[in-house]
Amino acid sequence: MPPATIRSSPDRLSRPQQVAEAIKSWVMANGWRPGDRLPSETELIERFGMAKGTIREAIRILEAQGLVKSRTGPGGGVFVHQVSEERATALLGNYFYFQHLTIDDIYQIRIVLEPELAASLAGTLSEAQLAALEAVMTCYAEPARTVEEEREQHIASLRFHALLAEMSGNPLLRFLIRFTANMLSDITVSRGLYSLPNRELWASGLDYQARLLQALREGDPVAARRILHEHMKNAHRLMRLQETVLTQRFLPEGGII
Repeated sequence: MPPATIRSSPDRLSRPQQVAEAIKSWVMANGWRPGDRLPSETELIERFGMAKGTIREAIRILEAQGLVKSRTGPGGGVFVHQVSEERATALLGNYFYFQHLTIDDIYQIRIVLEPELAASLAGTLSEAQLAALEAVMTCYAEPARTVEEEREQHIASLRFHALLAEMSGNPLLRFLIRFTANMLSDITVSRGLYSLPNRELWASGLDYQARLLQALREGDPVAARRILHEHMKNAHRLMRLQETVLTQRFLPEGGII
C-alpha cells in the first residue's frame, strides 16, 4: 500500500499534527467506531510514510484530544475513543473562560434554541420522562430560606432545562442547550447572582415550567414554544436586574468607582 499523502495545512501545522489530522480522516473514511483498534505502529509508519517519532507524537496529540486511548498489556494497543459530553463541555468552557460571557450572551442563545426544543418534544415524551422533569421541580417547590438554598435552587432550575435537552434526538441541539445551561450555572455561582433572594424569579420560573410540562403532556407544540419563549424573556429580564442590583450594592456611595 503506498504511503498516504500528508497535505500541508495553510495554518502550518507541524508534521505530527498533520499526521494526527490524517489519522482522524482515515478513521472516519473507514467507518471505525469507538472501541475499534488502530493498526499497529509499524503499519501506521508504512501507511503515512513517517518516522516512528512522528507517529508516536501524532498518537499523543489524538490522546490529548480524547479521540484515541492507549492500553498496554495483552490485547493492548491504540483504540478509537469517543469524547464524553462532560469532557467536551469542559474543553469548550475553558475556551470561554476568558471571553467574559454576559447574561445577555447566554440568553441570546437560549431564547432561540429552547423554544424550538420544547416544540419538537411536545407529545413525544413518555410519562417516565415527564415524571423525571417533575422530580427536578420538587427541588425548588418551596421558596429558599437561606442563601445556600437559593444557590441550589438556581442550579436545580437550570438542571430542568438540561434534562429537557437530554430528551432531544438532535445531538447538536442537546449539546448546545446543555452547554449554555451549564455556562449560566457557572456565571450564577461565580458572580454570586443567587445571593439576593428573588421571589419573582422563583415563582415565575416554577409557573412557566409547570405550564410547559402541561403543554408537553398534551402534545401542543405551539403552546410549548410560546411558554418557553416567554419564560426565557422573563428570566433574562430578571437575571439582568439581579446582576444590576448586585453590582450597585458594591459600588461606593454615589455610585462612582
